[in-house]
Amino acid sequence: MTQAPDVLGSDPRPAFFPVANVDELGLTAPESRGGVAVRTWVRALAGMQKEAVVVNGATGSAWRLVSDEGPYLAGYDRAPCPLCHFITGMVSSYANEITSLAGTRGIDTHGMELILENRYTMEGSALAGTMTGGALDPRLTVRLPDGPADLRATVTEAAELSPVHGLLTTVLGSVFTLHHNGVTTQVGRVGAVDGPALPDPGDLLDRIVPAQGSVADGLMVRLRDAVLVEGRPGGVNTSLQESQSRTLHVRAGCVVREDGVKAIVEDLISPIGSQFRFLSDEADGSGAPGRAPDALTYMSAGIGFCFMTQFGRYARITKKHLEEYRIVQDTHFYPGRAGRPGRMDPVETHVYLVTSEDIDFAQRILDMGEQTCFLHATCRSRLALDVVVESLLVS
Repeated sequence: MTQAPDVLGSDPRPAFFPVANVDELGLTAPESRGGVAVRTWVRALAGMQKEAVVVNGATGSAWRLVSDEGPYLAGYDRAPCPLCHFITGMVSSYANEITSLAGTRGIDTHGMELILENRYTMEGSALAGTMTGGALDPRLTVRLPDGPADLRATVTEAAELSPVHGLLTTVLGSVFTLHHNGVTTQVGRVGAVDGPALPDPGDLLDRIVPAQGSVADGLMVRLRDAVLVEGRPGGVNTSLQESQSRTLHVRAGCVVREDGVKAIVEDLISPIGSQFRFLSDEADGSGAPGRAPDALTYMSAGIGFCFMTQFGRYARITKKHLEEYRIVQDTHFYPGRAGRPGRMDPVETHVYLVTSEDIDFAQRILDMGEQTCFLHATCRSRLALDVVVESLLVS
């Protein structure tokens, strides 16, 4: 098979940047339902490379993000994988809530470090239609140089205020619309959006312009390259195998810098991937966007990127033609308040395929995309966060 072009490798722009011409392009979030509404446009570039624009309705900010895969999926590894975007958003959201709640209780979080570990499973055969992605309970470890004896209670309560809590603990059945070569068609096994489809974004992302302004330096940088390993689990091309039985493991460490920006280092442990550092920041309360993508932007991008990866992988394994594929995805998050935990609505995704294959293939690849997506599996699973607190007394 001919190797796909390295689109991201030849792009002179930064991998992540705020978008300037939001109004001109009509980049708006969905109407709020009382929480934070986020809209994400994602398109496949070439191979496993993807590009997204994410608009947060609470701030109006629009960020361009990119994703790639490593040697395990025959990618160029130019950018972090989808699961790395998602865990970045998760740990950033937890850091926000822990810092805020601890502050109201007079707990000093200076020097705090968060370590989040997510695990996923993949079982079955792509050709037989049995391949299914799964999600396991995540573990959050919080380390503080010092802290009260009941710090775990504060951390647990704070974690429940994050919208991530609702995503993990509630069974959320994602819903979709499907468009085959410009024609709206019925979805197959998956749930259908109750309402009209959003417009096909077409070449929308071709026209985005980077914004100038107060942006943190180095929004995403590679810290360590993936090790090229042949013939062992997690090694080169192993995620392209037709039949799989494996567990994925991704870890993220988060610290809050003196300027308030969160620095997050993620490691894709299995399969064998590179190490990247992300920056994340929230709005300052004035309505202006932060200096780096916020937690919900990263989470939304991660879900969209992961879903799109499954399309590309399924088409490659089954040797089907999929010339273009893109999505518009809406996510609605509800941060918790005292006595009310955070929650999230089911993900709504509008899928646009350009393919020489027939409608049956379009419905099948949508079904398999949802079935094998690790993050849609997270949505449809009921999970529990394992919280560990380590109070390290200063000598």
